[in-house]
Amino acid sequence: MERERNMVTLNDYLYSGNTVLRILQRYIEDLRKESRVTHNEIDLAHSNFLLQIMELLEHNDFLTAQSQKIREFYKYMAREYPFLAFTFKGRIKSLIRAEEKFNGYIVEYIYDFYIRHGSYPPVAELKKRLHCFRDLIAYRIVISLPKCHLKAGENREEEERKYLYQIANVLPGFLEDQGFTAESAYGVKESSSSLLDAAVKPYYRDYICAATAFGYQSLHITFYDNTSRSYMEVQLRTKAMDDIAEIGSANHLGYEKRQQNERARRDAVPEGECVYFDEAYERGMRLLQLNLSELDVNMFSAVNNSLVNDGCGLYRGRLILPYEHLSRFQNDLID
Repeated sequence: MERERNMVTLNDYLYSGNTVLRILQRYIEDLRKESRVTHNEIDLAHSNFLLQIMELLEHNDFLTAQSQKIREFYKYMAREYPFLAFTFKGRIKSLIRAEEKFNGYIVEYIYDFYIRHGSYPPVAELKKRLHCFRDLIAYRIVISLPKCHLKAGENREEEERKYLYQIANVLPGFLEDQGFTAESAYGVKESSSSLLDAAVKPYYRDYICAATAFGYQSLHITFYDNTSRSYMEVQLRTKAMDDIAEIGSANHLGYEKRQQNERARRDAVPEGECVYFDEAYERGMRLLQLNLSELDVNMFSAVNNSLVNDGCGLYRGRLILPYEHLSRFQNDLID
């Protein structure tokens, strides 16, 4: 019980009126102090993870240069697919979402290991698992084929999917010419679609061929930016897929409705046997129970957990760019 009282959580810093950067700074400092006292290597890894978030929020110059390179692909698509409507969005993962994900990975990995082996993973293996974050910077390409461009007998969903895979086939080579390197997906969610070229399949995680239980569909690919020396993720979706992810069955608020599954994980792992599981679980549950309207963070306000005005990237990701292209043609005859 003594450890619970001493454990620092992100929630401890959300009521002081401080800026997100100051909150991060204090949280990182206190995690490091605690790691020195308790010899908790995961707290140190946690603080280093949060340092990445802070550096992204502090130094935005490279993001401007990066988004300009992404814009070149936007211009390519506008030339090649003038009849499509599409948007390019970019964001830095929000602090709360990043904290949820970090602790969620710990809970998931230890739980799965314990269920398989009846014991807990070595700390070195757990730390290795926590080096897998590649989506702190993420861009999303969402496409839509206006109904006016559908030919008789064509299925809109099928046609949009064809275009989405065409774009996915071109994206890795195009961005590599802009100074990015496509990263292997190591066989995770490997595509079974005949629409995706064999040469690019190793780079994509295909959540279209293997939709989640909540209906989430998307193509994910990770790039390393050789200029800024940072990773970024690109997601490709149709508008229908994006609706499911943003306002449908796979939306982020659905996490709260799935707390029973999280509690089941808690019941399966005996409390007090693995401090890394206990602390990560507790931090994650406290975040899920936040009442956003009670928070006092500079540039953030909320009426409730749905009506949120976030100007600092606490709860919603900081926007890097929005590029929007509306179909220029209202008939099937394209000049």
